[in-house]
Amino acid sequence: MSSAAPSPASADLPGWRHVYSGKVRDLYVPADVPDSDDAERMLVVASDRVSAFDHVLSPGIAGKGELLTTLSMWWFDRLAGADGGPRIPNHLVDGAEPPTEVAGRAMIVHALEMLPIECVVRGYLTGSGYQEYLASGTVCGIPLPEGLADGDRLPEPLYTPAYKAPMGEHDENITFEQSVELVGEERANALRDASLAIYARAAATAEAAGLILADTKFEFGQDLEGTLTLADEVLTSDSSRYWDARAWREGASPAERMASFDKQIVRDWLSANWDKTGAPPELPAQIVDRTTARYRELLERLVA
Repeated sequence: MSSAAPSPASADLPGWRHVYSGKVRDLYVPADVPDSDDAERMLVVASDRVSAFDHVLSPGIAGKGELLTTLSMWWFDRLAGADGGPRIPNHLVDGAEPPTEVAGRAMIVHALEMLPIECVVRGYLTGSGYQEYLASGTVCGIPLPEGLADGDRLPEPLYTPAYKAPMGEHDENITFEQSVELVGEERANALRDASLAIYARAAATAEAAGLILADTKFEFGQDLEGTLTLADEVLTSDSSRYWDARAWREGASPAERMASFDKQIVRDWLSANWDKTGAPPELPAQIVDRTTARYRELLERLVA
C-alpha cells in the first residue's frame, strides 16, 4: 500500500499523535505514549480520499469518510448482537468518543496483534475470480461447475484467504493450507468459520434491504488473551461489493446487473480516460457527485 499524507482536517488532533496514513485512513496513538508499539488504544480516522489503480486521486469524495465510518459502526453493532445473532468481538473501545474535530468519521479502537490474513468471502462469481474461472474453471484454485457466467451466484460461498503483504507490496491470494502455515490450523479454521458466518448474516441483512452482498473481506486481530477480534472496517462499500437485487435479476447487461455501490464509477471513468501511465487526471465534478450518491444510497438502504 502506498502511503499518503494525512489530510489537513485530521493532521493535528489534541491528545493524539499521527503515526501512519494509508490510502484512505489515518492512524493515531495517544500523544503521551512515546512508542506507538506500546499503545493500548488507537484512533482511526477515515478521510475523504479515494484511490484506484494504486493511486490516490483528486479531488476526494466529499463525506466518504463519515459514510464509511457510519456503515462500519452500524455493522459492528449488529454483529455484536443487535441483530439477534451470536456476538462477534470487535476492536471498538466501548464509550470512547473521538475528538470533535473528526467526530463522525473516526473510531477509537483497542490495539490488537493483527493476523496476516485477509479473509475474503465470495458469494457470487465476478471480478478477478471470474477471470480465473474463464482460464481454469477455478476460483483461487477451488474447482467450480462448468457454465457459470459473470455475476452468477456460486453454489455456496467460498472462503478465499489472501496474505497481507508488507506495506508497498500487493496482497497475494493463498490456499487455505497456506493460511494454516501462516497462523496454525486452529486459528486458520477459526478465521474461515468466523468469516463465513459473518458473511451469511450480512448477506441475509442485505437481502432484506433489496441488496446482494456479492463478496467482502474481513480483517481480524487477537487481544492479549488470544480472543479473535474483528477489526479495521467491516462490510463497507470499500471492502465489499454490493449490488441491487432487482437490477441483478432484470438487468440486460453485466454493467446493469452488477452496478456496485462503491467507487466503480471512478474506476470506469479512469479506465476510459487514462492509460495508467503518469499521474491520473483530476476527477470531474459529476463523477465525484455520482460516486458520493452511490455510497450514500447504500447506507440509507441498509440502515432504513
